[in-house]
Amino acid sequence: MHNQPKYRPLRASTLFANGMSARPAIEGTVPRGALNADEPLFTGKEYGVTVTEMPFAITAADLDRGQQRYNIFCAPCHDQSGNGRGMVVQRGYRQPPSFHIDRMKQAAPGYLFDVITNGFGAMPDYKAQIDARDRWRIIAYVKALQMSPGAAAPDAADSAPLPAAPQGTPPPGQKPPGGTPPSGRGGQ
Repeated sequence: MHNQPKYRPLRASTLFANGMSARPAIEGTVPRGALNADEPLFTGKEYGVTVTEMPFAITAADLDRGQQRYNIFCAPCHDQSGNGRGMVVQRGYRQPPSFHIDRMKQAAPGYLFDVITNGFGAMPDYKAQIDARDRWRIIAYVKALQMSPGAAAPDAADSAPLPAAPQGTPPPGQKPPGGTPPSGRGGQ
């Protein structure tokens, strides 16, 4: 099967009048998969400039979906309040910035979309895991979280890096090596 007669795409051929082995696409053909023609929706940019508005109207259902997706994909690092002290950070991962600092409050939605889509610094990209519309819903939820009455910029103690766990200390929920240490309440 390896050595069979076949044409490779875009190679010369005498079979067709235009001299190519591949036929031109029929006018109006839609690419396989999805047509991502709405540039602001799928890139967070319009004509190469970061968008400052959401590309579609946000409803209460969109905010609920954004909160759900945020709690799944973002809270492990950013925590549920957006202060950047999530569970993986408490276990030694690099701390992301709080969403409540001025720089993050002033960030354009298109910028946040680009960061979620392509990653930034230690943050991985989420374009394969999170649908484009859900990324915008997460951004809407983050903007709502920034405006919530209980949201405030973290004080100096909150913005300080977390201390490293002592050597040999197991993560929360795991037993230390060598069994359970005795306690004053019947070994519980």
